[in-house]
Parts: sequence; C-alpha cells; structure tokens
Amino acid sequence: MNEQTVLGLDVGERRIGVAISDVEARIAAPLTTIPAHPPERAIGQIARLVAERGVRRVVVGLPLTMRGEHGPQAAAVQRFVDALAAVLNCPVEMFDERLTSVAAEQMLRNLGLKPAKIKEQIDQVAASIILQDYLNARRNPF
Repeated sequence: MNEQTVLGLDVGERRIGVAISDVEARIAAPLTTIPAHPPERAIGQIARLVAERGVRRVVVGLPLTMRGEHGPQAAAVQRFVDALAAVLNCPVEMFDERLTSVAAEQMLRNLGLKPAKIKEQIDQVAASIILQDYLNARRNPF
C-alpha cells in the first residue's frame, strides 16, 4: 500500500465518522463527522472528500455481532456501502469494527473530555480506530 490515501468510515444511524490516512497509508487520523441523513447527501459529501483528498480506497466499518454474525445494523451498513460504491471510482471495502465505538469513548474519557465533547468526536475517533486497525492488518497480515 504505497502512496495510497485511505478514507475510513464509521457509519451510524445518525452520524458518519470520517478518518483519513497519510499518503503512505500508515497512520489514521480523525477527519470529520457528517450527518447520515439523507443518505444521498452523505454519499455526496463522502464523494467530495474522496475527490478533494485524492483517496484511493475507502474502508467502512462492518458492525458484526460479538459472535461475528451479520445483524440488522450490518445489513443497513451493507446497503449504504453498495450505494457508496456505485458512485465512487475507487475500491470500497468493509472491515470488522467490533468494539471500536467503546474503545473510542474510553479513549476520549481518558483524555478528560466532557460528555458533550465526547459525543461530538466519538464517531470520527471510532472511524480512525477502524482505519488504523485496517492499515495495521494490511501491513501485518499474520
């Protein structure tokens, strides 16, 4: 994964957290949060970010159950990914995101942020955890 900026998404019912990698696809950083509704507008905003930032790949967190199964939320995210992939000119992949929101919330609490600030930043921090986990897995496949 050389010279390849990757965008990470944490798709929720209300908000979509967005993270981005460096051009070497080594380090993920929180970028922004966008409203999930209407989905067409969210997809348009993501497509603009992809074009503006020279993104070569999009990774979307797949919310599997703790047993690794696909539930209703995973099905909803899959529908969103299908619609997103139809408008982007780059690959869109899904990556297991179990417990990333919990990890993001704990990280923000440990930083001493107030609950309102945590709510404001949790989605993009969760997206950065998803993206960093993906980048690490790609670098170290075993």
